[in-house]
Amino acid sequence: MSAEIAGFFDPRTFSIQYVVADPSSRACAIIDPVLDYDEKSGATATTNADLILGFVAERQLRVEWILDTHPHADHFSAAHYLKGRTGAPTATGDRVVDVQRLWKDIYNWPDLQADGSQWDRLLADGERFMIGALEARAMVSPGHTLASTTFLVGDSAFIHDTLFMPDCGAARADFPGASASALWASINAILALPDSTRLFTGHDYPNGRAPRWEATVAEHKRGNPYAGLDEAAFVAKREARDATLPMPRLILHALQVNLRAGRLPEPEDNGRRYLKIPLDAFPGAPWGRP
Repeated sequence: MSAEIAGFFDPRTFSIQYVVADPSSRACAIIDPVLDYDEKSGATATTNADLILGFVAERQLRVEWILDTHPHADHFSAAHYLKGRTGAPTATGDRVVDVQRLWKDIYNWPDLQADGSQWDRLLADGERFMIGALEARAMVSPGHTLASTTFLVGDSAFIHDTLFMPDCGAARADFPGASASALWASINAILALPDSTRLFTGHDYPNGRAPRWEATVAEHKRGNPYAGLDEAAFVAKREARDATLPMPRLILHALQVNLRAGRLPEPEDNGRRYLKIPLDAFPGAPWGRP
């Protein structure tokens, strides 16, 4: 069965958020929603999430799931906000606990519950769930992060940060817990899906064209420079590229929110919330551009 799929591009973070709907029951899932955050002022907003809620209301959809493909390093998740607005359960891949344990140490965060309990459901590799009459399945796809999970829905796959559009290549694999070899294996598992499978990516970095986020397996096999490489060639190409990249500007901000399913820190005694930024946590990391 084919899902009705709407993508919402956030130009601040180059992220794509999705509403995936069953046309027969009007049930839907929201995948990788963005909570707006301006690191210069510390301001947060719900503009992206409210746009999705408006779309859901206009189409008379019923939100059954709010899904995170992985703990994002470049934007805050709006999963917790949307759960409060819709009552829908949140879910992510069960290997999120490995990322929590890793970053709990980096943040020196003894109070972090590293058991995935911040989500309503943790999905194991191969575990199936329903979006109305549409069957969905989780497929663990590590490499970019330890917890990256692809969601297969009907004839479509939401592949987050594995492959980008064919003219953009593949995701980086140099974060703590990342692995270019694991990413190669995950990409090959995705490209082993039927050639007609529609792949929806988590980001797009358009260069002189409009944003895009959908291509088939066959299109990636034909046009993505990271497809078809053997493991050694892929790892060499990926690691050479990653060595030139600065850390994402929001990684230290975002992960302490996204490891808790999009929950902001609790207000302190003055009513304000505060983020904690570890200094010199990544010695030797390339410095970013101004």
